Amino acid sequence: MGPQGTFTEEALLGEHDLAGAEIVLTGTIEEAVGAAASGQADAAFVPLENSIEGSISATLDRLVFGEELLVQREVVLDVHLHLAAPAGARLGALERVYSYPPALAQCRDFLLAAVPKAEQIAVSSTAEGARFVAERGEREAAAVVPRNAAARYGLELLAEAIEDHEGNQTRFVLVAPGRIPAPTGHDRTLLVCFQHENRPGSLLEILSQFAARRLDLTRLVSRPTKQALGEHCFVIEVEGHVADEVLGDCLRALHANLEALRFLGSYPVSGAPARVRRAEVDLRRQAAADWLADLRGHIGDP
Repeated sequence: MGPQGTFTEEALLGEHDLAGAEIVLTGTIEEAVGAAASGQADAAFVPLENSIEGSISATLDRLVFGEELLVQREVVLDVHLHLAAPAGARLGALERVYSYPPALAQCRDFLLAAVPKAEQIAVSSTAEGARFVAERGEREAAAVVPRNAAARYGLELLAEAIEDHEGNQTRFVLVAPGRIPAPTGHDRTLLVCFQHENRPGSLLEILSQFAARRLDLTRLVSRPTKQALGEHCFVIEVEGHVADEVLGDCLRALHANLEALRFLGSYPVSGAPARVRRAEVDLRRQAAADWLADLRGHIGDP
């Protein structure tokens, strides 16, 4: 999702193995995902979840109800937002603040305290807000932006790190049709469960399939099915890979008992702790293989 200077671009450029890919900027999440679904692009890279505001509905709904795309990887980025404006602007004189709606929401308390009379105006991305404010050059306007977007469009920072909560992070996903990454030893699987009908205990029945197999759920989100008021599906993220026997058995049971089960991908968990865990799993697997080979080496001739 473009234009240049968004957190999405920053997160993507941090994936060094993708450095040789041609980056095509789109105006919206829907356009990015649609390009991957139609074959105009090999994959789409879009935000999925923020630690303050939760799910990015545009991404989640496109994956749940749109064309079949699978998550290939996740990328978690530390997010810091800044209030930026043309040179000479003053905090107390601001009348308008532009940004992407989730970014405005992440800075709600600061904006209410620092510029309570300023109108908050939604645009298609944080970088688009920076570009718009820079091009108009009005000292009464500012944008909530990443630092690189402010620098790219020549804006001055009026206030730094204005997000309301520490530890602000956004999770991005690379989605593409068809392929499922091989298991790494520390993976997650994303599913959508559609019920036959909404009745007492139906969600408990779904969750009990995971609990019975001691599978750890890392995320549970309810989304309207867009069919009728009160009808919901459940987006579930669970530790493990579709190749794992226990998780596979769980998916088999869910598929047999639900109206529909949509698979959205199995992919490696991101971050340094995940890499350490995968390295430990590799060492244990190698040690187990060596142990078994040693045992078999003692087998005598018949």
